[in-house]
Amino acid sequence: MIFLQLFWEFFKTGLFAVGGGLATLPFLYEMGARTGWFTAQQVADMLAVSESTPGPIGINMAVYTGYTSAGVLGSVAALVGIVTPSIIVIILIAAALRAFRDNKYVKGAFYGIRPVSTGLIAAAGVTVAAGALLNLDAWEGAGKFWTVLDWKAIALAAVIFAVSKVFKKLHPAFLILIGAVAGAVFKFAGA
Repeated sequence: MIFLQLFWEFFKTGLFAVGGGLATLPFLYEMGARTGWFTAQQVADMLAVSESTPGPIGINMAVYTGYTSAGVLGSVAALVGIVTPSIIVIILIAAALRAFRDNKYVKGAFYGIRPVSTGLIAAAGVTVAAGALLNLDAWEGAGKFWTVLDWKAIALAAVIFAVSKVFKKLHPAFLILIGAVAGAVFKFAGA
């Protein structure tokens, strides 16, 4: 039954997450809260690993979630679930697009999807930034604003930002490597 549930949850995510891998994040946060398969912090960790490994973010996250929830078959179920809507939509659009390529309503629909996609990605970015730079558990204990800020993470983000501005031609893989090394050295995860 877990395989069917993994397929269905990721099918819905693949169907409604328009805009790429980062657009899946709001769906994943909701899915984790509802199913208990992973926490919000684990989503942030999955995102970090997915960003630093080859392949689409949403697919990497689906495979990881499926594997941690139900092993290899869970990975397959989640993977098939997240890619099936795209395959169906691509087949339908390819068949219909030739006939309606110059239709003003079709052009308008594609134009209208852009702000929705942008909003989903922006919401995901804010959620990830808050999870990475803030310690909301500290707020409940002390109730003081400065205790919410994760100063080590903010310092790391500032250093990586400064390095990226100074060395504009530096390949993004090096920035990812710098972040990974700093995370391992200073033990950011779970700190």
